[in-house]
Amino acid sequence: MNKEELVQEVSKKSKVTQKETAEIINALMETIEKTVAKGKKVTLVGFGTFEARKRAARTGRNPQTGKEIKIAAKTVPAFSAGKKFKEAVNGKVAAKK
Repeated sequence: MNKEELVQEVSKKSKVTQKETAEIINALMETIEKTVAKGKKVTLVGFGTFEARKRAARTGRNPQTGKEIKIAAKTVPAFSAGKKFKEAVNGKVAAKK
């Protein structure tokens, strides 16, 4: 499912126009991005948690030459699925329609 399909589905379920739904989804994503970029967590109970995680510097290998290279430390976005979401994906809980 891409963003356009998501907007259509949420619009149908919430009985809100697609334009308004797109604005809401864009605002949600922007808010999550900005919050995580500041180093804070965004937790949606039952769904999951978005957070920034630090990766330590490490030594890697160039796959073309086999030569060792240094990979710098960096911060990356991460998502941890919540219990309810994991169960739904696992088929243990029927998703609401």
